[in-house]
Amino acid sequence: MSLTLKRSHPAVRAALVGAYVLIVEWARALIQTEPYMAVAALVLGGAALCVVAVGWPPDRLGLGTSRLGLRILGGLALGAVLLLPGAVRSGAAPILPVGLAAAAVAVSIGEELAFRGALYAALDELGGAPAAIIGSTVLWTAAHAFSHPPAFLGAVAAAGLLLALWRWACRDLVAPIIGHVIADLAL
Repeated sequence: MSLTLKRSHPAVRAALVGAYVLIVEWARALIQTEPYMAVAALVLGGAALCVVAVGWPPDRLGLGTSRLGLRILGGLALGAVLLLPGAVRSGAAPILPVGLAAAAVAVSIGEELAFRGALYAALDELGGAPAAIIGSTVLWTAAHAFSHPPAFLGAVAAAGLLLALWRWACRDLVAPIIGHVIADLAL
């Protein structure tokens, strides 16, 4: 994030971060529909989402090394919870082709740094935890409207809410990153 953006009014900062992540996600979803572009769209989209976290102090993003073991354990637990809907469908084997694994990891990390990292921090500064939780969940769901069927958006919103609530309650982004990566690799 540029120095100018860091010094701007919290509402302007939150609006710019929100607009940026939506544009990146929607562009990624559109590019991904082109033949042979899925992997490139996921990797480049993930990298573009990571850019929004540049310049934020790690503690404001929920990153750090304190209680790292518990953060990792929490991420495994979040991953298990996020996999529950997939476990109950018939043929619950993962449907993600092996070749897309690295791309799924890249976009998962990018989405977490963008939505529960920089966007959450900007909204938290603007209106506190309720604004950060609700705002990041709403924008997360809106960002997935182009890449997921409408019937799936409720599950997307629930996952976003769970990850945002973890981010708030534990002041942690490590576990949501791990949980999101596990879910994207398995679903």
